[in-house]
Amino acid sequence: MLRRPTSPIKAHVQTENLPPVTNDTLSKPATPFDRLGGHPTMEAICNRFYDLVDSDPAYAELRAMHAADLAPVRKGLPLFLAGWAGGPRDWFEANPGRCMMSLHAPFKINRAVAEQWAQAMQRAIADVAPEPPELAKGLSRALSDLAIAMGRD
Repeated sequence: MLRRPTSPIKAHVQTENLPPVTNDTLSKPATPFDRLGGHPTMEAICNRFYDLVDSDPAYAELRAMHAADLAPVRKGLPLFLAGWAGGPRDWFEANPGRCMMSLHAPFKINRAVAEQWAQAMQRAIADVAPEPPELAKGLSRALSDLAIAMGRD
């Protein structure tokens, strides 16, 4: 049996905060980038990641592979993640034909360093705790898998 709303006002209030449906919203499904919070979330994750890498002795070997100034990678990684997660592709347009694997090919990344990267990123995502949690966990797993694949012993 279908139940009617208890009042027409209550039924209106329940839908009034929803965004309007337009041709644009119908043709563009929300990407993981959008659903996770866009640039602010990607920047927060990457800043937390590099804070951990820079301060936690557990990531000393990973930190040693980076330049003294982390500002360029703090700027670049969120842009990469944005495009990778379906957002603006600025990083990819600025680096045509490049990907994380090709960018890191010159470095001797062993399994231990790859695991340090994966663990630091998992912690960063958990600390930022973007919503929805199941999508954040998926992001964490995918990035961990990518990092582990770079380990060459």
